[in-house]
Amino acid sequence: MTSITLSGVNKSFGANFPVISGVDLKIDDGEFCVFLGPSGCGKSTLLRMVAGLETAYSGEIRIGDRVVDKVEPADREVAMVFQNYALYPHMSVYDNMAFGLRQAKTPKDEIDRRVREAARILQIEPLLDRMPKALSGGQRQRVAIGRAIVRQPKVFLFDEPLSNLDAALRVHMRSEIATLHRNFPAASMIYVTHDQTEAMALADKIVLLHAGKDMLKHGSIAQVGKPLDLYHRPRNLFVAGFLGSPTMNFIEASFAGQQADGARVALKSGEEIVVPVDGSTLAAGAAVTLGVRPEHLAPVAASGAALGAQTLTRRVSAVEHFGEYSFVYLDGGTPAPLIAKVAGDGGFKAGDSASFAAPADCCHLFDADGIALSHL
Repeated sequence: MTSITLSGVNKSFGANFPVISGVDLKIDDGEFCVFLGPSGCGKSTLLRMVAGLETAYSGEIRIGDRVVDKVEPADREVAMVFQNYALYPHMSVYDNMAFGLRQAKTPKDEIDRRVREAARILQIEPLLDRMPKALSGGQRQRVAIGRAIVRQPKVFLFDEPLSNLDAALRVHMRSEIATLHRNFPAASMIYVTHDQTEAMALADKIVLLHAGKDMLKHGSIAQVGKPLDLYHRPRNLFVAGFLGSPTMNFIEASFAGQQADGARVALKSGEEIVVPVDGSTLAAGAAVTLGVRPEHLAPVAASGAALGAQTLTRRVSAVEHFGEYSFVYLDGGTPAPLIAKVAGDGGFKAGDSASFAAPADCCHLFDADGIALSHL
């Protein structure tokens, strides 16, 4: 079993364009860690530095107890699965999977055993004699994963392996990668994606990276933790806004005072909401942002809440129906319309006036710098 430790890792392309900024991270033995973030945040670059395909400007990378900064990729005991599969088009599936072992002078019998065992695990035994051009996208991805499995690495690295597949196949392959993790519990896995659904479904630990105009934060870690910790306890507006589809609703407000059960905030619409957080450091009237996820806005009639108590009333501007649930768009949100996720068709139509309860324990409050206030 092998842990991975990154200490003070920095990477830049030119003096004025940092890609990775001061990353300190510990990935435990056998852990499935997902590097998540928007395009351009540096997550693939960070993965490639672990693989040895990119060099850090400063800092240290350890795999187990060994510093690998100057170790060649082939000697790091890692195996990488690429987004574009990277299969040799002139070789059969068997030969693609066996190629790395042959280069390493592995005995022929051992090569055959490993290839056939990997093919059994991935259910591609009937495909071993086929050429890559005769395979579907999902089958090619299985072959690429099989090529990694036969190397028996201590660390598996996945660089957006499902992004070229259609939606239904991504769901299926996501399940297969989760099964792969269960079949190889001793191996640590790092998986890069911009798809939060993949991250939430697969990860033991999510590393969410910053991206944006602020070069001091670009490529730095916004938050590390278990998927549900990031979802339910985001540390800042960036984390809260990145996770969730639709994204968390944000409402501009002002701090109206601290009371025993939490901070009272006044919305520009005239409504007041109490959030169970410590706002004692805020000045009266200080600008704050109230956050509540769409699925936590409950129609008042269904929730039994009384108007005026943790309740938002808005005009319905649009409704999107998806069968099992609907999105209800509400005017009067700032800086964007509010969205409520309701069961079934919800019974709403454009032009209605609708009230939704915002349960206190589902509300978040962020200060003027976008930092989440701690819960009571």
